[in-house]
Amino acid sequence: MAKHVLVPVDGSALSWSALRYALGEFPEASITALHVVDLFEPGYGTYPEFETTYEPLTGSEEWYERAEEVSERLLSEAEAIAGDHDRTVATASEIGDPKRVIVDYSEAEDVDQIVLGAHGRNEEGRAVFGSVAEIVVRRARVTVTLVR
Repeated sequence: MAKHVLVPVDGSALSWSALRYALGEFPEASITALHVVDLFEPGYGTYPEFETTYEPLTGSEEWYERAEEVSERLLSEAEAIAGDHDRTVATASEIGDPKRVIVDYSEAEDVDQIVLGAHGRNEEGRAVFGSVAEIVVRRARVTVTLVR
């Protein structure tokens, strides 16, 4: 039985489904919701009211402020979802390549299960799940559950 479950959240419906799944399936485990701010796709997984046609210069003070604001909103929503399940979640935010950060975080924080929303498509010739999910599944040293 899992003791510490990591659920990466990016604001997508699938990431919220993954969090709800983890809350229901692992009632005795501590759960951490992790938001990774992607340096190369800063608009990905953000709230729709954020302007994504203009992105502040990566590494600028404005960029860090925006990244922090998005993370705070996402992680507050994760806490609210946990509250709906009479649970609490720990929250964390990191900056970097989500594929690497998720795996590194799971190792550094003694995570024994990752529950991840599986972005991707079923169309012929397309990935069944997204590139982040694919890399996490391949590189993680713990069990990974993909939620579709």
